[in-house]
Amino acid sequence: MKFGTSGLRGLSVDLVGPASKRYAEAFGQYLLETGRAKAGDDILIGQDFRPSSPAIAENCAAALSAIGFNVVDCGTLPTPALALYGIKRGVASLMITGSHIPADRNGIKFYRPDGEIDKQDETAIIRAVQGIPEAGNGSDAEMRNAAAECDTEFLARNKALLASGTLAGLKIGVYQHSTVARDMLVEVFSHYGAEVIALGRSETFIPVDTEAVSPETISAMQAWAAEHKLDGIVSADGDGDRPLVADETGTPLRGDLLGLIAANFLGATTVVTPVTSNSGIEAAGSYGVIRTKVGSPFVIAGMDEARAKGEDKILGFEANGGVLVGSDFTVNGTLFTALPTRDSFLPILAVLSRAASQKQSLSAVASSYKLPVAAADRLENFPVETSAALMAHLRQSSDNLAAFLAPVGTVAGTSDIDGLRVTLDNGRIIHFRPSGNAPEMRCYVEAETEAAANELLYAGLGLIRDWASKRG
Repeated sequence: MKFGTSGLRGLSVDLVGPASKRYAEAFGQYLLETGRAKAGDDILIGQDFRPSSPAIAENCAAALSAIGFNVVDCGTLPTPALALYGIKRGVASLMITGSHIPADRNGIKFYRPDGEIDKQDETAIIRAVQGIPEAGNGSDAEMRNAAAECDTEFLARNKALLASGTLAGLKIGVYQHSTVARDMLVEVFSHYGAEVIALGRSETFIPVDTEAVSPETISAMQAWAAEHKLDGIVSADGDGDRPLVADETGTPLRGDLLGLIAANFLGATTVVTPVTSNSGIEAAGSYGVIRTKVGSPFVIAGMDEARAKGEDKILGFEANGGVLVGSDFTVNGTLFTALPTRDSFLPILAVLSRAASQKQSLSAVASSYKLPVAAADRLENFPVETSAALMAHLRQSSDNLAAFLAPVGTVAGTSDIDGLRVTLDNGRIIHFRPSGNAPEMRCYVEAETEAAANELLYAGLGLIRDWASKRG
């Protein structure tokens, strides 16, 4: 078990056993000991569509019931919907999800009554687990069902964001696959007048990474776009907190671009985003920018820092497109309340609204921002130990880094905020970073053209492979 960029992650075969009981009990004990909850309080549990999620949810419910919580079943729903319902009621919650990673892995996202846990909370939970028996505690627990209430509240939030009929005239495909957001996406876009076509629904779990969209997914979206003459295709990852938007050709838009559009849509004056987001963001709007490490806990900490300095109109987003609302905003004459956890619906609605109001294609909207061309991908099933060894080697000396990158350019500057981000003497950027929640090595690049970015990305991944193979 390991806490990654957002929540606990581990193998599904482990989480369906006592491990999930132990971590749920540790979270519950932590809430009680810190006064964030008391015996008899409600606690919410939601889940995604992974085959292992129901068993893990039952384990968590049993453990929490055993220490005095009233467990409320919120069913299968997007993570931001669960978080919204919990924050509005001032109760803690757990989301059973592995987000975008394959079904052989799963996880748990923990929320205090006031929102997502931070790194200090993670440390406290890990410490509490040590005092819980290996077998875990608790047996079957009764749960009150509140799935309809959770869904209704989140739908109401998103159906009030735009004016009636805003998306009339647009023909939008919704790639439904196995995301828990699939039916809500159809309902929300239909509400605003779009013609919606449901595509690719699957009863088998399909991992969709919105930050590194697979060639197979892109090929499918390109075929659907041509077949149905779509204005765009939208989707989300497994738990519905990361958006996927493809233009009229089926080509995905960058997640950080979606976050930038959401910031401009809301009129944010402070933007908080990780170092992996596009370097052109600072110049693309009238706001201050705070850069952080990768992961929603770090973005939330950055938003808290801005709030402590008296800033308002705060928005956070990640390179995967997930948007975190750090302040209340007034939009369309209604209050759009803070929701400091990743959400896929706001950025999708923001970019579609921009396209509709400007009468532009989604590709034209994207190109109008004139950001450096960015690309990202990852090597899957890449041992964590190998990632750590590579990063240690590159950081050991400037000579090691220069020799490693010699095939792609000369080092002009580096940033060590999260992973290793290198600016080359030709202005291009290459960034190496081990995944925080899976055995993957990620590479991010920026260049002046799409061809140059793709070439640099391919070369960067090749350098990683070659180093690993030589190391043996």
